[in-house]
Formats: sequence, C-alpha cells, structure tokens
Amino acid sequence: MQLTASLPEPSTERVAVHLRKSAIREIRSGHPWVWDGSIERQSKPGAPGDIAVIFDHKRDFAAIGLLDPGSPISIRVLHHGKPLQIDDAFFAERILTAVSRRQPLIDDPETSGYRLVHGENDHLPGLVVDRYADSLVVRLDTTAWLPHLRRVLAPLIELTEPERIVLRASRRISSSLPADLYDGATLLGNPATEAISFRENGLIFEADIERGQKTGHFLDQRANRLLVGERCRDADVLDVFCNTGGFSVHAAAGGARSVHSIDLSPHAIEATSRHMELNRSERGFDTEHTTAVADAFNALESLVDRRARFDVAIVDPPSFAPNAASVPSARRAYRRLTALAIQLLGSGGTLFQASCSSRIDAIDFHDLIADELDMAGYKATDEVRTAHTIDHPIAFAEGAYLKATLADITRRG
Repeated sequence: MQLTASLPEPSTERVAVHLRKSAIREIRSGHPWVWDGSIERQSKPGAPGDIAVIFDHKRDFAAIGLLDPGSPISIRVLHHGKPLQIDDAFFAERILTAVSRRQPLIDDPETSGYRLVHGENDHLPGLVVDRYADSLVVRLDTTAWLPHLRRVLAPLIELTEPERIVLRASRRISSSLPADLYDGATLLGNPATEAISFRENGLIFEADIERGQKTGHFLDQRANRLLVGERCRDADVLDVFCNTGGFSVHAAAGGARSVHSIDLSPHAIEATSRHMELNRSERGFDTEHTTAVADAFNALESLVDRRARFDVAIVDPPSFAPNAASVPSARRAYRRLTALAIQLLGSGGTLFQASCSSRIDAIDFHDLIADELDMAGYKATDEVRTAHTIDHPIAFAEGAYLKATLADITRRG
C-alpha cells in the first residue's frame, strides 16, 4: 500500500553539537534527551529532524540524535557510544526489535490492542506507535520525526500489514504541523469512519483513533485491569476516574454484583456505558451499572457523607504532577484519594490505586498509601504491587511513570 500523505524527505544536513560535561555524562549513561541549556555550541542552527552529531569536550564522538530547535528538549538521542549511520537500516532494526519484544501480545488471540513502540524506552524518543486491531496510530511529541516517518513506517507496514495508519500529535506540536499532516490525519489507507473495535483480555473496546485522548485508549493498564477484575466476584465496585471504562468492564466480566463509574467527562461516561453494554451482550453478565459525571474528589466526599459502602474501590487518576512544582500538591491529592477510598471500603475491602506521575516514584507512592492506611488504623494484606508491562518497557529513570497497588485492607489488631 502507498502512503496517502506527503511526508518530507530527510535532510542530508549534519549539525555538530558540543555539550556541557554534565550532559555528556547523562547521555553516555543512556539518557535520551539533550536539554537546550546543555548545549555549549553548535555548527549551525539546523531544522527539526536534522541529524545532530554530539561531541564531548575532547571533540570525541558521544552520541547522535534528531535536532529539535526551539524545543526545551533540543536533541532526541537515538544512539550513544561508537559512531553509527542513521539510515533506513538503522530504523528498520529499531522497529524490528520493538515489535519482537511484543511477540507474546501479537500472538495472543484475546488481545489486539497494545503499544508497538514506546518512544524513549524503545530508543526512538518522541515516537509512539499503538496498534488497535488492523489500525496503527503514530503519535509524535516532536516535529523532528516528520522527515523520518517514511523510514519508520516502511518496516512497520511490512511487519504488521495494517489497513490504516493515523497520525496523532501532542498538544505542544499540533499547531506547528504542515497542513496535510494535522492531528488525526490518515497516512495510509482510508480514514476511520467510526471508532475502531479491538480486544483487550478477550473483552471488546472501541478507540476513536482520530480524535480520542492520546491515541484513543490507555493501553498501559491492560494487565492491571485483568488483575483487578479477578478480585471483583460478587462485589460492589467503585471505579473513580473511569475514563472509557476499562476497569469497570473488567470488574463486570469478573463477576461484580454492581459497578459505579465516575468521571468528569461526559464523553468518557458515554464510552464506559457503551463498552459495558457491548460486553454485557457478548458475555451475558448481569452486573448493575450506574454512572456519574462528576469531579472525583467531590463525588467521593458525597459518597462518604451518604455512608455508601463498596467492596472494591478502583482509583486510577490522571497525572497530578506535570512539573516539579506540582509534586507537593500531587502527594496531597494521592493521600486524599486513599483516605476517602478507605472510608468507603471499611475493613475487608479491596483497594486498587495507581499513579501515572513520573515525578512521584514508586517508593514514595506506596509509602503515601501505607501512611494513610496506618493513620486510619488499617493495614494492607494480600498486596500486589505492579509497574510496567511488556509493551511499556523502561529504559531510563524518567520513563518509569506507572505504579499501582492492589490490596485488601483490614483493621489493625
């Protein structure tokens, strides 16, 4: 199949860049970013996607990457160590390695939605590729990838034979894309006229790959959703920040007596209800499902005031720490969520709580939950702590954003 969009060709320009010693140490340890303040000098301004050749203070080769002038991250590092040619073969090898890592998911007939390329953690910084059945979604966090997309797409097409490929762009770069490469543009095949249906752990979901949040579905919680669902038999379940209902549907499929789904977005609640009914029809479960469009904190406080009780509480909020300054408020938010969930569960209840804030590390996050439990006179039992799954690997410290705990809570003594 031929690409339906016109992509720019890669430049033959090479930009020599000299970095501060501290930045060189980070790059040689495997860090994928060069911040703009780390550059001492460079041979020319360059354009997005130009190849940047990085040298140390001795003028020895250190790394090579994609230039992104004007961005806080000036260079996305592709390779460090010995000099290497960045060409079609280089990108083909990177894509093949990434796809091979996901082979267990590719071979799983119960799952057809997963991440094929996880950006920096697959050594392709700023580039994400998600698969939904026969559709691929390529999400960019930098325009530096535009001249190299053809090189990336060629091996992806050969390995996965997609019906279509859709381009998505982060909010930061969407306004700077060429007119025919807008957020949601179709790069291969025909545009999606409706949401794409795919499987997750045997359950049916739909992704709006052209307009949905991120690439249309949060794939990183797939394993956790299955894990939580297994603890929901005959339970009354609360799903806070339900998004499109991944946890709610898995809870119902796991035999929940009732599920109450809460999200601030009416569109999220609508999607949750649709996913619940799609799977109810196929699976035949009779779970009672109720929903609320509401702020999660307000909704939880209202439930506490009404002395509501649940057997399982699922708390999977968005990132509370987009920058370093927001970390203290994020820690308070996680504590508050834990404290409210405890009041709704009581002794013998099951709590699942997750964080996707990379600035809150796993030790800190788990300590926050443990502290709140202790202050309320509870302890965690039968606890499982999870992190990233096979399609969301970690290659550098900042890449480790996801952490979660699943535990029964009981009164001390």
